[in-house]
Amino acid sequence: MSCLTNQNPQMYDEAVQRLRVRFSRGEDLKYISHLDLMRLWERVLRRAGIPVAYSEGFSPHPRISLAAPLPIGVTSEAELMDIVVRKAVSPYFFLQNTRPQMPRGMEVFEILQISLNAPSLQSQAQFIEYRVSDRSDRTSDEIRGAITMILKAEKLPWQHMRDTGPRQYDLRPLIEDLWLESWQDHVFALGMRLRCGAQGTGRPEQVTAALGLTEHPHLVHRTKIILAVG
Repeated sequence: MSCLTNQNPQMYDEAVQRLRVRFSRGEDLKYISHLDLMRLWERVLRRAGIPVAYSEGFSPHPRISLAAPLPIGVTSEAELMDIVVRKAVSPYFFLQNTRPQMPRGMEVFEILQISLNAPSLQSQAQFIEYRVSDRSDRTSDEIRGAITMILKAEKLPWQHMRDTGPRQYDLRPLIEDLWLESWQDHVFALGMRLRCGAQGTGRPEQVTAALGLTEHPHLVHRTKIILAVG
């Protein structure tokens, strides 16, 4: 399958296909920014000969988008990205050509074809699930008790410091579910499903702080992004 890779992208901006890619970000990539990740993908796609469509306007840019930016220091097995192309690409061609261009710590798990008219990934993202691990002096029963208290609470007043000053809000609506996955020798692993959207996005470190465990978890790993049905 041949692809146009050395032509002016402004000449080929007609979108013919939209691909949804699920990929991972491991330890080697957990400290790169969202902007750097987008630049990395642009380079991978260009070297792989994937005919990415470009936006119109004075400064065209590749039509690639992520469901939800991954916070710095977090690993993931569930990153979702949409890529609009100007020439049909099979999942096999995509995998075979992008795999050699990917850095260590990145792997593609799944590729689906999505309607060009489907809502954007960012608008569809509703919840994000994480696995959070660290050490604590608290027992498993104490952690389960703290989880129960938070899930039963109607409100959870919270204050988050920003560059512009403190921001106060209710953390409770951002927590959909919490559970203790494991506990052994004071090393715990929590599962959490947090809301993601225009009304706010839950942050794992805020939840562990609210549980009285730690403000800076040793390991935070994104396991799933849940999209709105339809």
